[in-house]
Amino acid sequence: MPDNHQEALDYHSLGRPGKIEVVPTKPTSTQRDLALAYSPGVAVPCLEIEKNPESVYKYTAKGNLVAVISNGTAVLGLGNIGPEASKPVMEGKGLLFKIFADIDVFDIEINQTNVDDFVKTVKAISPTFGGINLEDIKAPECFEIERRLKEELKIPVMHDDQHGTAIISGAAVINALELAGKKIDEVRFVVNGAGASAISCTALFVSLGAKLENIVMLDSTGVIRHDRENLDINKVRFATRRDIHTLEEALVNADLFVGLSKGNILNGDHIRSMAADPIVFAMANPDPEITYEEAVAARPDIIMATGRSDYPNQVNNVIGFPFIFRGALDVRATQINEAMKLAAVHAIAQLAKAPVPEIVNLAYNQKNITFGREYIIPKPLDPRLIYTVAPAVAKAAISSGVAQKPITNWEAYENELKKRLGLDNKLIRVITSKAKQNPKRVVFADADTYKILKTAQVVREEGIAIPILLGNKVKIQRLIEEHSLRISDITVIDPREENQTLEEFGRIFLRRESVVVIPSTKPKNHAGAELLWC
Repeated sequence: MPDNHQEALDYHSLGRPGKIEVVPTKPTSTQRDLALAYSPGVAVPCLEIEKNPESVYKYTAKGNLVAVISNGTAVLGLGNIGPEASKPVMEGKGLLFKIFADIDVFDIEINQTNVDDFVKTVKAISPTFGGINLEDIKAPECFEIERRLKEELKIPVMHDDQHGTAIISGAAVINALELAGKKIDEVRFVVNGAGASAISCTALFVSLGAKLENIVMLDSTGVIRHDRENLDINKVRFATRRDIHTLEEALVNADLFVGLSKGNILNGDHIRSMAADPIVFAMANPDPEITYEEAVAARPDIIMATGRSDYPNQVNNVIGFPFIFRGALDVRATQINEAMKLAAVHAIAQLAKAPVPEIVNLAYNQKNITFGREYIIPKPLDPRLIYTVAPAVAKAAISSGVAQKPITNWEAYENELKKRLGLDNKLIRVITSKAKQNPKRVVFADADTYKILKTAQVVREEGIAIPILLGNKVKIQRLIEEHSLRISDITVIDPREENQTLEEFGRIFLRRESVVVIPSTKPKNHAGAELLWC
């Protein structure tokens, strides 16, 4: 909850109430425009769609329209608050779809808790939409609702509370295990919680290679054991046969704790009992199972993630769902299948290892975000997510046979994704593309500053140019080590050590005439760069 409740109420109520609106995408300023938009002109596309129902994607907004649907039975940390009270959350979800992936949303709150009636209602309205995002529906009903809708509809359906958290935490697990030097098929998992998110997360870990015999799951009554009676079908799969009966016992020598339960149930002693390099994902909101401060104090070798934005490694579903639906919609996938989810997992994990753009450093007020224990998953405001995750999902949809509109030109698709969010500056893209075709040596003056070194790293890694660093060698090397920059092999020239070259250039300058020093006829500088003096 925000500290200032009135501020939150004012945000939602002042001006136009709520957070989203519908805006026209075609001209509406003249009578002719209106005649085309509605009667009589609208009859023409109606008849075309009647002849060919698939052309609805050509003549309407269906292909870019997702329904965010809830019955309000499991809203955030608020519980069963009902459909009306869930509407601010669903509007917020629609806002995130739009600002992160340019997907339009109608939020739909259904006053129905019966599974059959809920499914019937969603099926009845499904012709309007290109995809269905189920949200905040309690377990175990949510499992059956999603299963049936996926079977009975030919558009992407995903319950984000299950798969969104699973996909992001799956990427985090891959990278955390790499940093800890552990193999997923040998890792001992403890999963505290057995709701929709916990079940889906654990199932995804198994898909990534975790062994069922190495998993201990707990619900509100304790360890889920094979000899417990009345286990529902979703819990039976993860029932352990090990002689473990409490959370404390489960944590001893465990490698990885996944918390999707309630706050403040762990303490420092629990963390200290875990194996070397423990991985702790305390994802209960708003209060994690253990505070970041207490966990780090207990184990300096810990790799920790939470659901909070004020600590490193936030497991935030916005890293996944907008771009998963973007990729699914763009190839007109009939479903979001396991292959597409795993593609998203691996794309997110790989992105965390790539150099972070300066715009992300600035957004999070950090100097140099780099892959490591405090950065195992990308930041939600990373602009690369849309053109990294969406294409990976789209490719998986095509290769798994569920795409009805395959993409063939992936470079054009990536540019289209950048354009959707205003990421394309045509002049810069043209210049950059041309530079990559024949990279030139470029001298970076004042290279003994962090910003110049960071720029040189990006320029080199993106293949735009071959940097040459000009500056104090000792200071440059110190900055490279301090910020873990990957440019130790770039040529460095320290002007103070180049007396002969300085004297030669000084004589040229003092001639007071325009000269061109051509490498084929005049002495080169140490890097062989062409030098132009005017």
